[in-house]
Amino acid sequence: MSTGTYEINDTQWNRIAGMFPPERTGKPGRPCQTTNREVFNGVLWIAHTGAQWKELPPQYGKKSTVYDRFKAWKDKGILEAVFAELSSECDMQDLSFDSTSCKVHQHAAGAKRGLKKRS
Repeated sequence: MSTGTYEINDTQWNRIAGMFPPERTGKPGRPCQTTNREVFNGVLWIAHTGAQWKELPPQYGKKSTVYDRFKAWKDKGILEAVFAELSSECDMQDLSFDSTSCKVHQHAAGAKRGLKKRS
């Protein structure tokens, strides 16, 4: 399986695959055609791009399926457990924080109008 830089690789998936609920529950009805891995990669794509759910590429499944599973996993604490597992052996070598700033016009920053010159 070809993965993007933001998608989970085989080694990582093998570590967390057992944390997700089974895809086939045995309940009556049509089973979902989207695997947990595809849905999880869809969630990672949303987190990586910051896009809206409606912009999810079809390779990850239907947007409603991905969102519904994401919400269920979040509510059950599965995503938190997955994050803890995947970050447990993190070496912090490539850790970085982005501190972006932009200058604002003085009137937007709350500066008083007509500053007095010192004499």
